[in-house]
Amino acid sequence: MNVRPVACREFSRSALLHQAAAEAGRGLPAIEPGTPLPAGTGLDRRRFLSRAAGLGLVVYGAGALSPRALDEGIARAAAAAASQRTLVSIFLPGGADGLSVLYPAGDPAYRRLRPTIGLKADEGIPLREDPRLHWHPALAPVAKELYARGKVTVFPAIGYTHPDQSHFTSRHYWEVGALDAGLRTGWLGRYLDLHGDADNPLQGLSLDDQLQPPLASAKTPISTISSPEEYRFDSRNVWDDVSGLLTDSVGELGRLRAADDRWLSEASSSAYEADRLRRRLSRFIDHDGHARIAVPKGVAYPDNDFARRLSGLAAMLAAGFPIRSVAITGPGSYDTHADEPGALANGLTQVAESLVAFQHDLEARRIGGRVSTLVWSEFGRRAIENASQGTDHGAAGVGFLIGTGVAGRMVGEFPGLGKGLDANGNVRATSDFRSVYASLLEQWYRVDAAPILPDARKLPRYRLVKA
Repeated sequence: MNVRPVACREFSRSALLHQAAAEAGRGLPAIEPGTPLPAGTGLDRRRFLSRAAGLGLVVYGAGALSPRALDEGIARAAAAAASQRTLVSIFLPGGADGLSVLYPAGDPAYRRLRPTIGLKADEGIPLREDPRLHWHPALAPVAKELYARGKVTVFPAIGYTHPDQSHFTSRHYWEVGALDAGLRTGWLGRYLDLHGDADNPLQGLSLDDQLQPPLASAKTPISTISSPEEYRFDSRNVWDDVSGLLTDSVGELGRLRAADDRWLSEASSSAYEADRLRRRLSRFIDHDGHARIAVPKGVAYPDNDFARRLSGLAAMLAAGFPIRSVAITGPGSYDTHADEPGALANGLTQVAESLVAFQHDLEARRIGGRVSTLVWSEFGRRAIENASQGTDHGAAGVGFLIGTGVAGRMVGEFPGLGKGLDANGNVRATSDFRSVYASLLEQWYRVDAAPILPDARKLPRYRLVKA
């Protein structure tokens, strides 16, 4: 059963603002002075059919490039993608209640603060590194299948100093990787600007119907695709056997080599890589040109849209698509001001089952070691429940980093519900999301964080990736 929480007006307007920003600045709703615009607002966009990748994309920041140049860029990047690392950023919208996601059953103040919505001690699996904390029952698959096997790093109280409880502002900080309301590029977008390709729009992929602000770049192309199930490889007015002959002929061109003709060699190389990608893609395209994403034996995704997008992403990565950074919004709405228990459980169930299936899929395809998944929300919730069986905006929340390559250890401690609360009754942060970003840039992507994150030199680093 789908249960919808009662969300505050600001959260609804924040969602509308981000949607409008993804429409290249058109139709922005009115907001208060000083409220940050989402990163990527006004970025030019074009619809693009990639013959090399067999995808229909909306490409941002590619105004000066021709479709042919982008297609060749995808093909060239695909040739070098075999060992390339990918980070998947999953946003839980609305401010997920960290004190339910990892609830402090062993804290004596918990029952007093949450007499109605508090979870029972025996409902959730205890956290190995801090037995006071228990996993929300809906997250049991993550606890049993991933955390117990050392594939989850937990941030039990993640946030930042001087927390802002506005959906607009706090989400913006996380998206841009800095406490700067004026930044217009996302932290992953700036990474791609410095270390990405000038003509590969798949390097930053938003798996939503709109641009995800963490990917907003200043100069490199990035793209959105509503669902990888939309894969197909076709040519206008060409179909069936004729289409097969056409694409096979492109492949033959790709096998040409002419050492004394640089232009022919370059064209041949691009055609070869495009054909190689097409042939990999054909493994999950049926004879009608429609998607047939083959899931490895033993992997079972739940039946929801989020899971289908993750399934498609796993297939894309296994097929050699040159994807470096991915952003997607998770299922559920976490602005739970009223009737929290049912709505939270519903969203977390979909998230947990989908993430476990995605990780199993990656490992079955033998690419688990080069994909990490970061799960985050803009803030946590107030420690004390309100009169509507919900919780109000808080400060520190929870986050997770998932993958076979992650260190699999808790980062930051749970500060408790006594001295660990600030003057407003919110959980104090013991880890900073900007330090997580800096650590991922340096340990996962293996690049210097300083040119990407404004405060990188001042921030501590956490051990997030296995040596």
